[in-house]
Amino acid sequence: MPYDPSAFPPFAVTVDLVVLTVRRHSLCSLAVRRGEPPFQGRWALPGGFVRTDEDLAQAAARELAEETGLCVHDPAAPAQDNGAHLEQLATYGDPERDPRMRVVSVAHLALAPDLPAPRAGGDASNARWAPVEELLEQSAYGREGEPVAPLAFDHARILADGVERARSKIEYSSLATAFCPPEFTVGELRRVYEAVWGVALDPRNFHRKVTGTPGFLVPTGGTTTRQGGRPAQLFRAGGATLLNPPMLRPEV
Repeated sequence: MPYDPSAFPPFAVTVDLVVLTVRRHSLCSLAVRRGEPPFQGRWALPGGFVRTDEDLAQAAARELAEETGLCVHDPAAPAQDNGAHLEQLATYGDPERDPRMRVVSVAHLALAPDLPAPRAGGDASNARWAPVEELLEQSAYGREGEPVAPLAFDHARILADGVERARSKIEYSSLATAFCPPEFTVGELRRVYEAVWGVALDPRNFHRKVTGTPGFLVPTGGTTTRQGGRPAQLFRAGGATLLNPPMLRPEV
């Protein structure tokens, strides 16, 4: 039988972005307030429909640039001030996830150092960085005591999956350095682990582990006093992508 496209119901493909950064020692995600139906006025993850001339990676990179001004970082190239780690997270295809039509979303996880205030774009009326606990808390309350509605669509599930991906990957990979500037101190790296895992770590043990892990960190030869106190040694990310031994998450 010849293939007849009209015999199959149409559906759309979108990309949704879990954009994580560390701000004020807290793990935060980019959230946008929807300016149009469905879920008008509700907070959501940034994203959009895949264009006909794009593949998924191109669509995710375009949305990331439009929403944050960030470019996708090429691991083989020198670190960029506006570069971000971007990877595919998961695919979400519940038939009821979007009331407009059948929409399949390919979610991506983006990690970047401390970022400035975001700008709203597309159909978003506002954008902000929010602690992930606030966005995932179903019974949260706003500044004036009003209940905060959950994230639009199935974005709470997508965000939770992205946060868990980040938490697990920094155990066995060098991905935590994606939250840091090109040159950073061990203390700044430790605060990334503490923010992502939501735990306090012993500074001495952490310093010993990360500086003793082959290929994880490379001294730059410089120091900084940006944290106050005595000058702290500066490092950059080494060539290792997998950590051996891994940085195991403390049990809480």
